[in-house]
Amino acid sequence: MNTNNSTTKVAVIGLGNIGKAIAANLVKGGHPVIVSSREIEKAKGFAGELGELADAEEISAAIHHADVIIPAIYFDKIKEFVKQYAEELKGKIIVDVSNPIAPDGNGGFKKIIDKDTSAGQTLSSLIPKETHFIKAFGTLGAASLSGSAFSEPERKVLFYASDSINSNKAIEELIIDSGFEPLHIGSISQSIRIEVFGDLHEFGGLGKPVSIKEAKNALNQHKE
Repeated sequence: MNTNNSTTKVAVIGLGNIGKAIAANLVKGGHPVIVSSREIEKAKGFAGELGELADAEEISAAIHHADVIIPAIYFDKIKEFVKQYAEELKGKIIVDVSNPIAPDGNGGFKKIIDKDTSAGQTLSSLIPKETHFIKAFGTLGAASLSGSAFSEPERKVLFYASDSINSNKAIEELIIDSGFEPLHIGSISQSIRIEVFGDLHEFGGLGKPVSIKEAKNALNQHKE
């Protein structure tokens, strides 16, 4: 694994469709990645598929060795994750990819928290004070996250929200290395816009991955 100190060290924890897509895109972009799961053998097998830029580690070790932690797990499970690993997460950057939805019983999805709040707002209030929190990578479905990465001639956009500009450089590096164009929409208070049903989400107002021009137009349309 590349140990270049100038590269942001990232751990993807959870290897469902979204987690696998993020890790695979980073490797394709030449960025080393640690993959982790409650099933370490599953993580080792996936790291083997990705090649020499990927390592598999137990969750605690992955958090310890990374600068940026991406828990690619369900919204409710992230609450448990943050509580269980509170000490290990201090001083890290946590990237929330979750969407607070569940099947509605009619073939679609419903929001499982208040319609006027977001997973980003909810989870950001739970993290250790020494930890930075960013909302990113969840603005596209898994299929588009994989299929739209490194698009030519113009890259598609991944929006992100954050309260601390000190963490923006790291997330923009990861978004670029994963094959997309980063676009900051503002603070975590705006994160509802980039979650499912939001005006800047693929399964909301946008309906598809968009270019930087389309993304900026959509962003500016809703500014007061």
